[in-house]
Amino acid sequence: MTRRTLDTTLAFLRALDRAASPQDVGTLLRQELSEYGVEHMLAGMIPSPGASAGRQYGHVLLDGMPPAWIKRYAAKGYIYRDATVRRLCFDQEPFTWSSAVERYADDPMAVRIMHEAADHGARAGLTIPLLTLDASLAACSVSGRHFDVPPDKVGTVQLIATYAAARLMLLRGSESVEVRLTDREREVLQWAADGKTAWETGEILAVSSKTVEHHLSTSRQKLRALNGVQAVANALRQGLIH
Repeated sequence: MTRRTLDTTLAFLRALDRAASPQDVGTLLRQELSEYGVEHMLAGMIPSPGASAGRQYGHVLLDGMPPAWIKRYAAKGYIYRDATVRRLCFDQEPFTWSSAVERYADDPMAVRIMHEAADHGARAGLTIPLLTLDASLAACSVSGRHFDVPPDKVGTVQLIATYAAARLMLLRGSESVEVRLTDREREVLQWAADGKTAWETGEILAVSSKTVEHHLSTSRQKLRALNGVQAVANALRQGLIH
């Protein structure tokens, strides 16, 4: 991500900080991601296996999917056969819905669920795995009939969706743990936000890339992040970097 792109993204994140409700967050996301064909979105924690439809819905932070589809999805218990949810259990990086379906192509129910989602207007999508501060698995998905994100824009969409999910958790009151980073951890995260690799950051700070990776790893642990992008988003949200 270039500095110019980051500055534009940061302006949007500041708008998210002013969002007063999940509906406001959803509206901002649709506006910001409309150029990629985003029409629908869903964010929430992953419920334990066997949870009732009501309990499943209680884990939802943002319901921006077609109502008829959400009702059918919950009533049929699709969450436990959904290819995207199953992939969340082992994949820490964003993935397209098509790649998730390919992985479970031998499961007729998984394929059927995605076909039904397409019938309701969510033909293609991108899912971003997340981790809450209490180490619960969560995710944010964006989708649409003509959804398409260029490979070089996936990182930007990931940062925006991750930050939006954090804002939703704050609105619910489930993300209030204060995180303390060392000065070095703050430095390496700031350079990561500027798009620098571990090697480039090491050159700037006159340390080895291995040392940079160590500080990135400890900061991810403190911020309860699955990956570097979520760590940057969490640090931005808490004002630890800018």
